[in-house]
Amino acid sequence: MDKIQKIKGFADLFPPDSTVFSCIEATARDVFSRYGYKELRIPVLERTELFARSIGEETDVVQKEMYTFPDRKGRSLTLRPEATAGVMRALIEEKRAGDALAKYFAYGPMFRYERPQKGRMRQFHQIDVEAVGSPDALLDAEILLMLDQYLRALGLSRLTIELNSLGCKACRPLFLDVLREFLRGMHKEQLCEDCMRRKLTNPLRVLDCKVPQCKEFTADAPKITDHLCPGCAEHFDTVRRMLDASNLEYTLNPRLVRGLDYYVRTTFEIVSGDIGSQSSVAGGGRYDGLMASLGGADVPGVGFACGMERLALLIGQATEPAPDFFLAVLDPAGLEKGLQLAQTLRLEGFRGEAPFAAKSAKSQMRAADKSGARFCLVLGPDELAAGSVVVKNMQAGGQETVARDALPAFLRARLEQEAGEEA
Repeated sequence: MDKIQKIKGFADLFPPDSTVFSCIEATARDVFSRYGYKELRIPVLERTELFARSIGEETDVVQKEMYTFPDRKGRSLTLRPEATAGVMRALIEEKRAGDALAKYFAYGPMFRYERPQKGRMRQFHQIDVEAVGSPDALLDAEILLMLDQYLRALGLSRLTIELNSLGCKACRPLFLDVLREFLRGMHKEQLCEDCMRRKLTNPLRVLDCKVPQCKEFTADAPKITDHLCPGCAEHFDTVRRMLDASNLEYTLNPRLVRGLDYYVRTTFEIVSGDIGSQSSVAGGGRYDGLMASLGGADVPGVGFACGMERLALLIGQATEPAPDFFLAVLDPAGLEKGLQLAQTLRLEGFRGEAPFAAKSAKSQMRAADKSGARFCLVLGPDELAAGSVVVKNMQAGGQETVARDALPAFLRARLEQEAGEEA
């Protein structure tokens, strides 16, 4: 019978890769909670309409990349390609967004059908953060400061924060008129096929194009930050003032844009030069019109998402903490006693393994060494009769015989002594 293989673009994560992901999630929970964010868990499956309305019917994500299928009743369902829409749906449905500021984070798998490559799989994972209920520029600044703190807690520092303002419904249309006029005379020898279409339908996206010829011929394009209304200019100045006061370095990027109308004012991206062409590690900004577009109240919001696979590429491999003990049972009659002893130690907070079969001393010592345990606990016929255990120090060498009921205190003292010596 042929073996069943995993689907292309999907991955199994064994240690140490799974250890890195656990670290990314645990660090998010620790850092974000300090800023008042609470964890929200949302479904991976939603009605297709949710993403068509939030991401946009005409986007590549909706048109080409979503895993969409009918259920048995003919309803169109989609595996989530991103988390923000699901968070907004949940806040609307559960009446969690209104006058008070709602601050949530979520993480988990997302799905997009595209060519798998380094840092981008068909099932990928994101950390998602959303703050809904305040239009204040200080919230934009705080969320950027929190993101920087999170990345530093992961040990990442060689990153660049790119920052821009997209204006608002009052000033952006005026800028778009100026931008369309700039693009009007450009032809297919200057712009790629997509940008020739975008210059008529969504000219902002021309500024974001990565094709070299498009970047070259639009290098002198007008900057949206030169056309902000007084309210947007003050909002952007406040964000920058707060970042400057916090000594958070950033780069102004007037070409950093979003393609949908509900994105306004602050937008940002965190990029790295260490992971190839897929340089974006995190991105976000303000989306004051998103909740209203999904049938909720007209409540402002700001947020960001981090790609966990890309964070993992930057973090590299992680190692599990070494087990405290490995129990070697040399007499089959002692297996049950050994399991009881291991359970006692685990209840005391120690980490380690117990055998389910009594193998040769040589075999078990080899397994103890391979496990990386700090101590090997040997339980043979003499120790079973005496109520003791032989404790072998696998790093410093030497061994001692210890009464079994005194073992937790003995191990704790030795581990504390070693930690002090290492410090």
